[in-house]
Amino acid sequence: MIVGVLTLEFFLEYSHSLKEKRRFINSFTDRLKHRYNVSVSEIAFQESWQRTVLAVATVNSQQTVVQQILSRILEEARTASGALLSGHQLNYY
Repeated sequence: MIVGVLTLEFFLEYSHSLKEKRRFINSFTDRLKHRYNVSVSEIAFQESWQRTVLAVATVNSQQTVVQQILSRILEEARTASGALLSGHQLNYY
């Protein structure tokens, strides 16, 4: 069993409140959950209105499947409207 964890750090340039930040996070995480059947959680900067770090996790018996899912999610994060992907980290367990 392979567990893949993708950590995404975003800078929300046009966010001026926590409410605007939550709107982006909820939209992005809901989209990932429905398209890829992954778990997503905000893991840092909960009280900052222009930064966030999201962790995306998936499990499969084949590492290639985990890699494909997480690489598609990374591409989607790079093109997310309303936020700039400022960093990412990918780990397998």
